[in-house]
Amino acid sequence: MKTMKLLAAAMMAVLPGLAMAQDAAPQGMGVMGQVIFFAGFILIFYFLIWRPQSKRAKEHKNLMSGLNKGDEVVTSGGVAGRITKVTDDFIVIEVADNVEIKVQKVAVAAALPKGTLKDI
Repeated sequence: MKTMKLLAAAMMAVLPGLAMAQDAAPQGMGVMGQVIFFAGFILIFYFLIWRPQSKRAKEHKNLMSGLNKGDEVVTSGGVAGRITKVTDDFIVIEVADNVEIKVQKVAVAAALPKGTLKDI
């Protein structure tokens, strides 16, 4: 027990001196390292976030511009139906016999293959 106290006292006496005896503080990343790090961050952002989002937006724009009367679609709310009328911003979808709803074109999530609604 006495040895442990002596060891602890010796360490407490020596450690502050060792802490003060350090040479210079370690240097941070240089300017070139920062530029490389920043460029890598931008590349990761581009390939993981911006590019896939841009691709999805382009596909959705093509989907909306290609909507025609008679196409079968599903809205983002989950409503499935057949298009009966197309205007600039809205479409009319027949969801059942003599039941039509008007929705915005941007609400169309996907176009279904012909005959899908008959199978449901």
